Amino acid sequence: MRPFTFEHADDVEAAVATLAATGESTYLGGGTNLVDLMRLGVERPAHLVDVTRLGHDAIEPQDDGGLRIGAAVRNSDLAADPTVRAQQPLLSQALLAGASGQLRNLATVGGNLLQRTRCPYFQDTTKACNKRDPGSGCPARDGEHRNLAILGHSDACVATHPSDMAVAMQALGAVVHVHGPDGPRDVPMPGLHRLPGEAPERDTTLEPADLIVGVTLPPPLSGARSRYVKVRERASFAFALVSVGVVVVVEDGVVADSRIALGGVAHAPWRATRAEDELRGAPATRETFLRAAESELGEARPLRDNAYKVPLATNVLVRALEELCAA
Repeated sequence: MRPFTFEHADDVEAAVATLAATGESTYLGGGTNLVDLMRLGVERPAHLVDVTRLGHDAIEPQDDGGLRIGAAVRNSDLAADPTVRAQQPLLSQALLAGASGQLRNLATVGGNLLQRTRCPYFQDTTKACNKRDPGSGCPARDGEHRNLAILGHSDACVATHPSDMAVAMQALGAVVHVHGPDGPRDVPMPGLHRLPGEAPERDTTLEPADLIVGVTLPPPLSGARSRYVKVRERASFAFALVSVGVVVVVEDGVVADSRIALGGVAHAPWRATRAEDELRGAPATRETFLRAAESELGEARPLRDNAYKVPLATNVLVRALEELCAA
């Protein structure tokens, strides 16, 4: 591990100013992803700014029925919060499907959103990787890619975003509150994470000194039912092969509204707008659900060894919709 210096930030402005003024610096929250990558030699910051003492650790109901969640809220606390479980069960389910209990006790909301999109080649410094070393190539395209992207990938990168929480927040239409060198601003989801294009080294639309300070969830849809379904290779602390976050409103046997996001299929949590459009106003039947899923997955571009994800994602989405609409 490269030697580094360390400081505790006293306030948000000071933390942002430090990163804006110094190169090769980064924020430290729970550290569950960053410290691992530092140990592997993938991340090599010269200076760490600890932001865990800045507050931003509350879950606050809003007057309009929404929720504001501080960036320093631990994943375990967010999953167990009674208001979250009652109003946004999709988020609680997604959090409990992610990582292990020990990691959830340490990981923060802000850090979870900023997990590096990655694959085994990214984490192996003996291999080429455009995310780690732009222009060096993407060996995953012709190498081991069974668990990698089928949607939105590019010649430069086929890695998948690992967060379960981010999939739920994508479906729920969260707004991320950011403080940067020019002051505070809001970043909607979708809009925080980006597809690889020709710059896969950038996972998000944030600038280097931007600090996430919180997230606001809009009020839940009236009459909505929601569910998070995750398929993985083992039952505990594994990344999704495919996951689905679904919010649906059914009135008189017709889908009045829906919100859908997919995980494990792209460089970013994937908002399934084609499926949503297909569902809206249609009968809540298996035929409708299948048509919606096939509309979304029709955009897939699987590689040599991961075409299985297309029928898998289709079936998981149909299953989630059937279970919700039968409830």
